[in-house]
Amino acid sequence: MSNTPALLSELAAILDPAGLQTGDAIDTRFRKDWYAPLGNPPLAVVRPRTTADVAAILAACHRHGQPVVPQGGLTGLASAATPGQGEVVLSLERMRGVEEIDEQAGTMTVWAGTTLQAAQEAARTAGWLLAVDLGARGSCQVGGNIATNAGGNRVIRYGMMRDQVLGIEVVLADGTVLTSLNKMLKNNAGYDLRQIFVGSEGTLGVITRAVLRLAPLPSTTQTALCALNSFDDVVRLLRHAQRALSGRVSAFEAMWADYYALVTTRVPGVRAPLAAGHPFYVLLDLQGSDADADAAAFERMLEGAMEDGLIVDAAVAASGKEAESFWKLRDAVAEFPQMWAPNAAFDVSLPIGSIGRFADALRSAILERWPSAELVNFGHVGDSNLHFSVHLPGVDAAAFPEAEIDAVAYAIVREFAGSVSAEHGIGIHKKPYLGNSRTPEELALMRTIKAALDPKGILNPGRVFDPA
Repeated sequence: MSNTPALLSELAAILDPAGLQTGDAIDTRFRKDWYAPLGNPPLAVVRPRTTADVAAILAACHRHGQPVVPQGGLTGLASAATPGQGEVVLSLERMRGVEEIDEQAGTMTVWAGTTLQAAQEAARTAGWLLAVDLGARGSCQVGGNIATNAGGNRVIRYGMMRDQVLGIEVVLADGTVLTSLNKMLKNNAGYDLRQIFVGSEGTLGVITRAVLRLAPLPSTTQTALCALNSFDDVVRLLRHAQRALSGRVSAFEAMWADYYALVTTRVPGVRAPLAAGHPFYVLLDLQGSDADADAAAFERMLEGAMEDGLIVDAAVAASGKEAESFWKLRDAVAEFPQMWAPNAAFDVSLPIGSIGRFADALRSAILERWPSAELVNFGHVGDSNLHFSVHLPGVDAAAFPEAEIDAVAYAIVREFAGSVSAEHGIGIHKKPYLGNSRTPEELALMRTIKAALDPKGILNPGRVFDPA
């Protein structure tokens, strides 16, 4: 255990006065992430400005055996960043900014505390696209996006966050700084160490900087909302659009009728471009560079889908403003914690062909156990990702059976050979169910890696899995 006075004295010597909070001075915002209840008071909150600061902080905590919880934008859904009693919170929020955009390499070097939106805007100003995009873009941080291997709306075309990371700088548990700010797409010189840290949820090291791969900035976007009769038609539309548009489908968001009805009737500012009552809705984008040619190709694709009976109705956005209104349908999920609370929110992945049957099985199981439950399904689908949320009207937070709902849902995920986490991580919330998606041999290897990089177990202890 740490010698608290000595440790706090060391931390105070490392940081400027604004960089250390203790006792009653600790801001409560550091005690929880988006969905978690207020956590226990941490021992301290440290807010470094440089990689050297992070290295010195971790070296001190390592000497004292002091647990450390790295924090980004606190938009996580698995409680990985919610501190436990007596842990030190290491916030990256002051380590922000774009260090460089390399036009020739097509890369951006960015500090971990930079919000995703700020990085996107810097790339866009320079004529590039930072392709990862998600609803929490204004709050989530690049370091957190890497640590959770964030996905979002554009994975179908550009891949997950790990596909955007070319180089990384990370501080290990003992304060060792691993600087590998590679800008090359091809680099097979030994083990690809960056990928060990992508998706590791702060359990193996603290990410401080990254080199991100940029894509050419699309100059035109075509957006449509389609109504469909079955999930099989959703999958058929996906493949039809990908073939007809030569891989330029940049988003493919499926919404079940329950989700569409909820957000268009109960979320302020969200309108219904198509009539309610269709079993499925799909929001899809084409991003390209020739407005006339792209619009014509998009129209031909939709006409072909209509002729083949894949879609029964469609609305095409006539302007960027109208496209934004379409996207409010999908981004409305951010309002759920306020207008539909309490609810159990899930992020799973399944083989694409099984998603429809899984959703049906889930609904049957939930309603059998809780007949009054409200359940909504939505997801990226083209990248195997399904989100769903369960709400019990009239049940307050104290009586809400979240653990029981989790057990029912994750058991069905296991039956369908899916993953309990598609893009939000494991953290604390999903830890009991990691074995539903990983074999004992895989879990043993994860523990071996953890023990090698963090032998004292100070980094995000108790997240992802418990010590062996």
